[in-house]
Amino acid sequence: MDVEVQVRGAPPRELGQWLWDFDARPLEQNDRSDPGLERKGRTGFSGSLYKTDQFLKAHPFGNVPAAFDVTGSVGIFESNSIMRAVARLADDDKGIYGRDPYQASRIDSFLDASLVFARDTQRYLLCLGSDRLTREIHTQGRDAFKNYLDGIERSLTAGDPFIVGKELTLADVCFVAEVSLFSRERAWQRTIEAIECEPIDWSGFELAMAHYDDLCRRPAFEGDLAPFLEKLAVDIKKHAG
Repeated sequence: MDVEVQVRGAPPRELGQWLWDFDARPLEQNDRSDPGLERKGRTGFSGSLYKTDQFLKAHPFGNVPAAFDVTGSVGIFESNSIMRAVARLADDDKGIYGRDPYQASRIDSFLDASLVFARDTQRYLLCLGSDRLTREIHTQGRDAFKNYLDGIERSLTAGDPFIVGKELTLADVCFVAEVSLFSRERAWQRTIEAIECEPIDWSGFELAMAHYDDLCRRPAFEGDLAPFLEKLAVDIKKHAG
């Protein structure tokens, strides 16, 4: 697609070291002493985050990821809405957001399901890297993963090569991103076993995982995912029980 997108960002643990604004950047010393920029973290994040008033005006919920139009005055929040905005800006979206209103709405349905999955597993993934993981949180993450993968598996039984038919769409893009993020769970085996739980079972989703593997090998995804998956493999080996 012929859409230029500028991306700036940081890993979750470094969010508090950035000033979030249209011109987002790493914090400078005087930013930390400005009480007008400090905001208390929410939704699984502890400590303080730093955001300008202009950022909060454009993004009233104050969350990242966050996008702007080229002027910096219009804010677009939630990752799926950002994806849709990029698709809508393309002169030719190559069917990535569907070929008709019904197909676009079906894609939206999968994006909404993916958002629920991401929301339900965010706390679990954040707790894996801390001492706050409990059996209850692990169960919530496991159930959310199973519910999401069950739906994707069922959708692929129709025999189409992609989640919503015969063309790659935002449903596939979102799927490969969410599964990649959740796959970090496999590198925390010892943490999970320490609370007397078992790592989440990925078997039983043959179609969904075959589709994931196929997407990871496609040129549009491989450049971003190959380094991630290589690092994940190292981490899994390093932290194995």
